[in-house]
Amino acid sequence: MSATQGQLKVGIRIPPCDRADRVVATVRAAEDLGFNSAWFPDSQLLWRDVFTTLTAAALGTERIGLGTAVTNLVTRHPAVVASAARSVAELAPGRFTLGLGVGNSSVGPVGLHQSSNAAMREGLALLRTLLNGEDWDFAGPAGTVRSRLRDPRPEVPLHLAASGPRNLRLAGEVADDVILLSGVSPRTLAGATARVREGAQAAGRAMIEVPLTVSAYCEVTGDIEAAARRIKPICASIAQNGGAPFLELAGIDVAVPEVIEGVYPDLVHAEDWEAAVKTASAWVDDEAALRFAEKFCLFGTAEQIAGRLRALHADGVSGVFLQHVGSYDPPTELIEAVGTSVLPAL
Repeated sequence: MSATQGQLKVGIRIPPCDRADRVVATVRAAEDLGFNSAWFPDSQLLWRDVFTTLTAAALGTERIGLGTAVTNLVTRHPAVVASAARSVAELAPGRFTLGLGVGNSSVGPVGLHQSSNAAMREGLALLRTLLNGEDWDFAGPAGTVRSRLRDPRPEVPLHLAASGPRNLRLAGEVADDVILLSGVSPRTLAGATARVREGAQAAGRAMIEVPLTVSAYCEVTGDIEAAARRIKPICASIAQNGGAPFLELAGIDVAVPEVIEGVYPDLVHAEDWEAAVKTASAWVDDEAALRFAEKFCLFGTAEQIAGRLRALHADGVSGVFLQHVGSYDPPTELIEAVGTSVLPAL
């Protein structure tokens, strides 16, 4: 790792799948083992409220960074998000990051559409304006109302999670950091980074001003084949949601129908994971799953994972946040395995 790049920041995704005080115990374990950050997804029907959980985590930890990965501007009005972000940032000075995305599991279960690129652009501008303590003209039925956020927190960084070309370019233009949802495959990462670079250049920014954080599923294991079979629903979901071209870059040819019956609420967040694996096997065979695990995920021994993290950092990635397979249990085993065997090697 070059000194100019600094140290790779390693975070862990922790779903708010239990009472906030119990989730905080998981965050403390990650803090004690040296993780740089803990990221919490936001989906109002699947998990506890993300900002309530973040508040408890802010009060229950001392060092670890805290962030949303991600919240959205559809089920939450941008002004509400700005207020919530300000409130958590006050409790964890310098430790809170506001990660945003198009909605996914928040909007689908309540029949709403994901944020469009235009809506995301405006929402980011609104958030930044309010967090900076500046006025914003809100358009309503009775006309325009000019308002501002009291006690703003302009230091809160805005991260944008993106996979499609338009949002990748938008992230390069305006975000403080980009959360890349393309996995760790070198070819897909290169393609995503190129789109971010296009956005940065259009805005007159240098790429050094746009840090890159990569989201990746991870498992420390000596049996990648067995572990790979469990992530078939994730591979199928990527193909189902427009990611088939990314998979093809890594030699994975998967065709998944737009609508899949019998898996609630969706493939990635299935309540019955074994049933989801069985369903996804209709389109993702063992060979495709293994290739997906090897190319897009961080599966392998501690030494192998540490080596791939070093390679990512050498290629310009500033941070990763690791995900375990599962939505309704804490990533206790992943935290322990990575914290005791991978982080020391870095």
